[in-house]
Amino acid sequence: MKKTFNLVATAAAGLEAVVGREVRQLGYDCQVENGKVRFQGDVKTIIETNLWLRAADRIKIVVGQFPARTFEELFQGVFGLDWDNYLPLGSAFPISKAKCVKSKLHNEPSVQAITKKAVVKKLQKIYHRPEGVPLMENGPEYKIEVSLVKDHATVMIDTTGSSLFKRGYRVEKGGAPIKENMAAAILMLSNWYPDKPLIDPTCGSGTFCIEAAMIGMNIAPGFNREFAFESWSWVSKELVQEVRDEAEDKADYDVDLDISGFDIDARMVEIAKKNAEEAGLADVIKLKQMRLQDLKTDKINGVIVSNPPYGERLLDDKAIDILYNEMGQTFAPLKTWSKFILTSDEGFEKKYGTQADKKRKLYNGTLKVDLYQYFGQRVKRHQVTERG
Repeated sequence: MKKTFNLVATAAAGLEAVVGREVRQLGYDCQVENGKVRFQGDVKTIIETNLWLRAADRIKIVVGQFPARTFEELFQGVFGLDWDNYLPLGSAFPISKAKCVKSKLHNEPSVQAITKKAVVKKLQKIYHRPEGVPLMENGPEYKIEVSLVKDHATVMIDTTGSSLFKRGYRVEKGGAPIKENMAAAILMLSNWYPDKPLIDPTCGSGTFCIEAAMIGMNIAPGFNREFAFESWSWVSKELVQEVRDEAEDKADYDVDLDISGFDIDARMVEIAKKNAEEAGLADVIKLKQMRLQDLKTDKINGVIVSNPPYGERLLDDKAIDILYNEMGQTFAPLKTWSKFILTSDEGFEKKYGTQADKKRKLYNGTLKVDLYQYFGQRVKRHQVTERG
């Protein structure tokens, strides 16, 4: 099997730079592109990036790239790849996904079929199996993906399984919740640090609060879940356990965090509490039912992060206008607090009553949203004490 792999971490549009920064923090050089971050590494790299990347969607192995303007070129290109370095005899290898963009080959089911045929032919040759006799696919699964962009094919194997946003702690959710990796990315884009208070006044199922606690305690986001690569024969179970043990050692469960979540809906608060408990963070996060308008605090230099109702979560235009207006009035006295508000409403600033210091375009699933950023006036704690 191979020692070094060409890898990509896929990311939602607008979050590639965040993922790139995470990859570099793990010690790997990388190249940031639209929708992905490219890097190289060994088996341990595959394990570490799946376990630690908070903002990425998946980690994939790039098996090969080649021009493919015809089905014959596609077949020969796939056939020419070193499949013996990835697929042991007996492996299941569905062509789980095909994507064709601005290419002469545009029929995705046909691209999948040709790719499958080429891999089968190659494995029959490698493992000396006669043509016409089906290959048994009763072993571990290696999901193969093929992407055709401007007549150039990229063939990959997904190492992750269920998307990385599925941390394993969400036992229940509300309507259209923010994905865990999107929440983590917004926290990393904000100016929040673990020594600052954090409030989510529209906490819903508690995702922002839980992700913040995991960042603050340096808990690996993938610690409580399994990955596709764990069933592969060439990934050592001992190495996987070693990387998990290293992650456990890096966690700081004694750090003092000030993280609170509020919601007007008592049912959502109970869901948030269940999710926090599942994540092992019930004692770390303060969660309670409260109207946004009742938010008051004497603390300084904190961060408010909010994913208020919008898009498919919107009840009606008038209700959302009132909410955004009340949000602006409630947050206005909190001069030293920074606010980060995610919404698809292009008229948000007018309803909120203040123009954002900065605006960042993101995608929550397929929905285009903006992260409105308001930076607080930094005040040193001793200045507040002197005034008091």
